[in-house]
Amino acid sequence: MEKEEEIINRVANSVLQVFDLEDYYPEGERVGIDISGWLWEGFVLREKEFRETLKNHDWQQYSGKFTALYCSTDAIVPAWAYMLITTYLQPFAKKIVQGKAEDINIQLYQQILNDLDYTPYEGKPVIIKGCSRKPVPQEAYVMATQKLMPVAKSLMFGEACSSVPLYKKK
Repeated sequence: MEKEEEIINRVANSVLQVFDLEDYYPEGERVGIDISGWLWEGFVLREKEFRETLKNHDWQQYSGKFTALYCSTDAIVPAWAYMLITTYLQPFAKKIVQGKAEDINIQLYQQILNDLDYTPYEGKPVIIKGCSRKPVPQEAYVMATQKLMPVAKSLMFGEACSSVPLYKKK
């Protein structure tokens, strides 16, 4: 009778470090506020009416939410309009960005990746995990690559079983 060989997980035993952007995904509801509805005919900002609309709006509905401010029409919106909306939102929203709702994740990841400690990846081969169930923006992968390149021995993308080589320190 032959002796069964033990199955060895070489990936688990390697020095390969997995960097999974999904691990850093900030939980919380994301909402967008289209300000075109607060403009006359969707295009013209009339200051008096605009201020009145903001004063009467229910801002509490944005409590604890990541909020994006945008205008869906081609209106020319002065910078102060978004700033004024922010003064109303600030006490309630978790974070405020100017742009579409998808821009929220880009800005969140930028902040998170800037604040991370990359020393655990120093001098090691790193694989940036590719598949995620959460909406990780493509920009986050570019940001992560920039942060990891100075410290990692090498960078790959994907999964340990099928990765794409990206960078190798000379």
